Amino acid sequence: MSDSMTPQAQVPGSDQARGRFAALGFAVAFLGLVTDQASKLWLLYGVDFGEHGPIAIAPFAELRLVWNYGISYGLLQQSTDIGRWLLVVLSVVAAVLMAVWLVRSHSKLVVVSLGLIIGGAIGNAIDRAWAGAVVDFVHLFLPDRSISWYVFNLADVWIVAGVIGLLYDSVAPSHDGATKSGSS
Repeated sequence: MSDSMTPQAQVPGSDQARGRFAALGFAVAFLGLVTDQASKLWLLYGVDFGEHGPIAIAPFAELRLVWNYGISYGLLQQSTDIGRWLLVVLSVVAAVLMAVWLVRSHSKLVVVSLGLIIGGAIGNAIDRAWAGAVVDFVHLFLPDRSISWYVFNLADVWIVAGVIGLLYDSVAPSHDGATKSGSS
């Protein structure tokens, strides 16, 4: 069959080829959101931090309840309802824009990566909307505690994993041997 007779569904970038992995991306977003929210609900209602305080889970890790009123690394701390709702709106708008990108993508890696970011963004937006802050609970540190990493949650893990996937996709060679930037 010649190229001119190739069915449209087989042509990368065609409307039919685009979006063929969208269901996968949205399933990843949904699973990411559910696991994030379930872990936070378990932490808030199943673990009694008032009685137990931080819970050691390894020589370098503990479960520690922290309310994050800002964004990553505690940046842009918000102490007002206006700031809180601006962060909620920003998260939702970013998730919607990424959902549009997801639907238009024809790469499994890109749709999974975007699904992870969408699920994480919506998970943290839900926290801000109902509690005014994001529930963070995983604390990593060196065993001697000379270096302490920030406290994070599963939504943060999904977002970081998604960004890593997108970065990898942007520099990985394409099927024709060229990188996404056009150089080989």
